[in-house]
Parts: sequence; structure tokens; C-alpha cells
Amino acid sequence: MVGGFEFEAELRTPSGKGAARRLRRTSRVPGVIYGAGADPVSVSLDHNDVLKKLDNEAVYSHVLTIRVGGREEKAVLKALQRHPSRPIVMHMDFQRVSATEKLRVHVPLHFINEGACPGVKKGGMVSRNLIDVEVACLPADLPEFLEVDLALLDLGQTFHLSDLKLPANVELPALAQGPEHDLPVVAIQHSRTGTETTDESA
Repeated sequence: MVGGFEFEAELRTPSGKGAARRLRRTSRVPGVIYGAGADPVSVSLDHNDVLKKLDNEAVYSHVLTIRVGGREEKAVLKALQRHPSRPIVMHMDFQRVSATEKLRVHVPLHFINEGACPGVKKGGMVSRNLIDVEVACLPADLPEFLEVDLALLDLGQTFHLSDLKLPANVELPALAQGPEHDLPVVAIQHSRTGTETTDESA
């Protein structure tokens, strides 16, 4: 799914950490666009605009439009460096996409039907092991998110990667590496309170 996220960027001349620090003092975020057989391009983006867009989780799993140097680049956000203690984006890496080449992107997981989950109704606790998963597909097939349906999950049961319902033409690279990579996504565990109540009534 090609998204509507657009970034306005300016070309910059990379010249070390000192230049990057000076750039950040002017509320600009240094970044780089690379891949698809073209030379890397160093850019800077408005920090406030970046923060606003990053508030939407979909920006991490969409094909983005980056306007820079009088042209448009289509890319995905491949890496993001944040300040360890302050709400500051330090650096952004964008990977160009080609309409004919598969890309690998992490997309968020949306957990649905928790209220209808049999295991939860019996007092179980939802234990999430993953919050996103890497997919491989063409840019036009990129999903915004994948749903994890808990409607049939009972106490003690686990939902694995192989249980995900994937859109057409979307693959999970992890599953191609063998059954040992079929990671647990979410499980319904017995709560301590429920266990203690059961023991007392026995």
C-alpha cells in the first residue's frame, strides 16, 4: 500500500559529526537516501515536521515521498536514531524503492478481538511477544499493518507467525528460514490470581 506521507528535504554536504551537530541546532535532522542502484544523497529535514509524522505508526510501513533537489524520491524509513533521553531525532536513513523489486520492511501488528478471546474470558492474561514483524513484498503490496485475531485463542494457547493471515503477495522472511523461526506472537497465560483461586477451591 503506497502511503501519502511526504517529506520536504534539503540537500546537504556531509562533513562529519560537527556539521551534524550544527545542523541539529537549527532544528534540522540529518539524513541519507540510498539504494536502488543510485548514489547516496545526504539530506536534512525539518525536525518539527519529522516529529509530527513519526507520531503516526503508519509512517514506518509506508512508501514515502521525499522531495529534494527539485525531484521526488520514493523510499521507506529504514533506520531512525533518537536521542537517548530527549525527544530529538538524531538521524534518519531512507532506502529507495523500485516498483519491480521486493523490499523488506517491519510493519506493526494490530491485536483485535481481545474482549472476545475465550482465554481472556476465563481470566487469562494476554502476553504479547512481538509488536511488529518483517515482511517482504513489492512496494505496491506493502501493508500498513497486520492483524492478530485473538477471537479463538484459549488459555495456554499461543499464536505464531505462521498463524498470521497475510495479504496477497506478502511474505514473512522469517518463515523461509525454517520452523524454528516460527516465533510466538502472543499467548494467553494463566494469571496468578486465577491460579490461586483455583488452588483454594480445590
